[in-house]
Amino acid sequence: MSVPFIDFKEQNRLIQTEVDTGFKKVFEKGDYILGEQAQIFEGAFSKYCEVQYGVGVNSGTDALHLALMALDIQEGDEVIVPTHTFIATALCVSFCRATPVFVDVEPDTYNIDPKSFQAAITKKTKAVIPVHIYGQPADMDEITAIARQHGIKVVEDAAQAHGARYKGKRVGSIGDVACFSFYPTKSLGACGDAGMIVTNDKGIYEKALMLRDYGRRGRYEHKIKGTNSRLDTLQAVVLNAKLKHLDLWNDMRAKNAAAYDKLLTPLKKVAIPIIKQDRTHVFQTYAVLVPHRDKVVEAMKAQGVGVLIHYPIGLHLQEAYAELGYKKGDFPTAEKVADEVMSLPMFPHMTKEQIEAVVAALEKSL
Repeated sequence: MSVPFIDFKEQNRLIQTEVDTGFKKVFEKGDYILGEQAQIFEGAFSKYCEVQYGVGVNSGTDALHLALMALDIQEGDEVIVPTHTFIATALCVSFCRATPVFVDVEPDTYNIDPKSFQAAITKKTKAVIPVHIYGQPADMDEITAIARQHGIKVVEDAAQAHGARYKGKRVGSIGDVACFSFYPTKSLGACGDAGMIVTNDKGIYEKALMLRDYGRRGRYEHKIKGTNSRLDTLQAVVLNAKLKHLDLWNDMRAKNAAAYDKLLTPLKKVAIPIIKQDRTHVFQTYAVLVPHRDKVVEAMKAQGVGVLIHYPIGLHLQEAYAELGYKKGDFPTAEKVADEVMSLPMFPHMTKEQIEAVVAALEKSL
């Protein structure tokens, strides 16, 4: 059986009527940029995250960049980043002309290792960006405790964890500011690029509002040097329609993950996701570790199973950051994960037969 990595058809069917109606209203009104639906979504999503403020922007990368700008991160500053994540987490630091300082990850959750974070702190450290990798929150209590002790700001990269909870709190409500991506493949995805900054800090909120819109308050009154990063109203129409289903779809992902767990547990060569008891996992990605990963991926694709790798090269070993002088062996846990990690197909409306087919293909490939 052929199984795609992700399949949007059923999700699209459920929201099609609402999206069609919403698009028609936007076309009639002509409020394509930061229109009514965008404002509604900012309010709805910030409420969903259990915070006071939301600022819609045009991507998750811009959300991170503008959040750091709102915190006044600049040249000479250091920002601590886990090496096992998408490069956008580090690029936002570079965009501010600051220096990303990479650290290792935990061997069970693949999230930032608090001990590695603490060891990397210097007098130049101004912020840390814990990434809730694959959909499970990082150890936010320990991270925030260390950060507060040193006067460091905490920027949650929640791009993969829409709706996840840590000790009862929604991700996005724990750090000083949090950033989300609504790239189409996310648990809450638009039909193009979109992102959001959420926070309880009014000062960060007001500065982010200006930064996304040329640094202005009035039409031609520019208070600060900003940029152009605004949430399109059409994208907000899609996001408003999908947000109503997000908790249900996350529950469906969790059930799919439990089905995977049950079938994969007997396969001793496969390390399945470990979920900490004090948090929830929304399974943006169902990631496993396997030996001879590249050969296994090739064999599974040959059987028609859409598997991906998130992420095969640690940021400290990327050519883009060669000038920082990191080398292989600096972060052994992250490097092991990068060598063995593989993402299995995961979307809310997967069938039992599809999950069984994926596991059969994996067993055969091993």
